[in-house]
Amino acid sequence: MIVVNFKNYVYKQKALELVRTIDIYCNKAIVAVPIVDLMETAKNTTLPIFAQHVDFQELGRGTGYNIPEFLKEAGAQGSLLNHSEHKLSIAAVKKTINRCRDIGFKLIICVSNLNDVEKIKKLSPYAIAFEDPNLIESGKSITTHKTHDVEKFSKILQGTDIIPLCGAGISSGDDVKKAYDLGCKGILVSSVIANNPHPEEFLKEVASVKT
Repeated sequence: MIVVNFKNYVYKQKALELVRTIDIYCNKAIVAVPIVDLMETAKNTTLPIFAQHVDFQELGRGTGYNIPEFLKEAGAQGSLLNHSEHKLSIAAVKKTINRCRDIGFKLIICVSNLNDVEKIKKLSPYAIAFEDPNLIESGKSITTHKTHDVEKFSKILQGTDIIPLCGAGISSGDDVKKAYDLGCKGILVSSVIANNPHPEEFLKEVASVKT
């Protein structure tokens, strides 16, 4: 599994073009697009579309919050949550997981330390993505610079239905292969695709990795 977080690198027509490129070279990817592009993107691809954030607030009062019902109606099948650029308390993560479970809205929970992995594991989200904020966009892969932590992370999730992902600095097919070798079932990436003039080069490498 490859999850591509577009962040705010591209939107509107460029986002649609990037989704088409991803679909050509890696048609099993999940793409997390800006909220303004959810509906249009979902109508123009068969790839699973995720939001980049979701809130636990209910229908009714709650100005400015992105609630799961609205995101689902716009075409999102799920959302990232607790990314290092949009951190939440464990209490807020728990509330959001419970809210989204009620309507079948999948969550990929980002975590930056093993203690939080243990806490989030008990909440049984769809997936957990282990990331090191210091390695994001560094070109230094978490699979090389945090090898033991990634391996420990994947072992914590063994025997569960939670999909273990890792991300931060992943920029080559070798990085992806190492993620699988360490026990992960996929990767979470962003700039190597969303901020890359030639994303197809990395996508081809990903597609050639044997898992």
